[in-house]
Amino acid sequence: MDYHVLGLILAFLLGDANVLAGYPIWWSLALGQQYTSLGSQPILCGSIPGLVPKQLRFCRNYIEIMPSVAEGVKLGIQECQHQFRGRRWNCTTIDDSLAIFGPVLDKATRESAFVHAIASAGVAFAVTRSCAEGTSTICGCDSHHKGPPGEGWKWGGCSEDADFGVLVSREFADARENRPDARSAMNRHNNEAGRTTILDHMHLKCKCHGLSGSCEVKTCWWAQPDFRAIGDYLKDKYDSASEMVVEKHRESRGWVETLRAKYALFKPPTERDLVYYENSPNFCEPNPETGSFGTRDRMCNVTSHGIDGCDLLCCGRGHNTRTEKRKEKCHCIFHWCCYVSCQECIRVYDVHTCK
Repeated sequence: MDYHVLGLILAFLLGDANVLAGYPIWWSLALGQQYTSLGSQPILCGSIPGLVPKQLRFCRNYIEIMPSVAEGVKLGIQECQHQFRGRRWNCTTIDDSLAIFGPVLDKATRESAFVHAIASAGVAFAVTRSCAEGTSTICGCDSHHKGPPGEGWKWGGCSEDADFGVLVSREFADARENRPDARSAMNRHNNEAGRTTILDHMHLKCKCHGLSGSCEVKTCWWAQPDFRAIGDYLKDKYDSASEMVVEKHRESRGWVETLRAKYALFKPPTERDLVYYENSPNFCEPNPETGSFGTRDRMCNVTSHGIDGCDLLCCGRGHNTRTEKRKEKCHCIFHWCCYVSCQECIRVYDVHTCK
């Protein structure tokens, strides 16, 4: 498949439209099952809230890909909640709002950078996987990886076409990031950093064939990593994100904002690094203006000295401790053949929550 040609076709179909500022409320695709079954139900693309004109045209022209796009957004949000589960901001979503993170992402913070990167990576990942599984007629396996085999193995299976998944994510997720302002520049950069992570982590996956589990023949294909590896990598990039400053330039089309590294002595960010230019709130107390829910009643780790520990997570307010009884399986015995029987035990745990 010629991706340059396909990119031109997509650009023509999607058109070009200026969009008002604001972060992508199309992330509401991740909420509710009605958007994850678009390919099997006669739902109009116009009924999906938050789509800008480019995305709406994409949806109508590539309706069979939309369930994968929705699954990718959901995957990205779930990974965000895993990575930030022990932090003051834990990637909380709001069910009754199209802006599913509330006002948190209105600011150009590290949190905004991470969410853009992980959501864009999620879309690329899910689309790539669905193509390899044969759920779409417009994409499939990557035919480029059929050259000379390696030592002791040969090409086989279905190599995942990450280039196609990245292209779809770029056209859909970046559809509203066409403004000449700093926030669009930041969002485009972080979206691309997330997608580049997918491409950088592609690897050979192999399977042995032969009698009694022998490896007389080994076939290999190009595969994506587990998405958890993508989340771990981008979380590291969040911790080392580069702070930028906004610069304005006069061009033929008017004033254009660009980003420059704030500290000249530090190594400038690459396309694989996350960037931001506004400081984060501390998320200690509830604040409807910043979208902070605070950390009161959050569970904390009393033995940890990290951000998930009761000292830092509770912002110095202290913590409460209660005992909690839980039913668990215990004294399990394997019976030949073939089942396991267990008893049920009551165990008491200490639960620590922030004041």
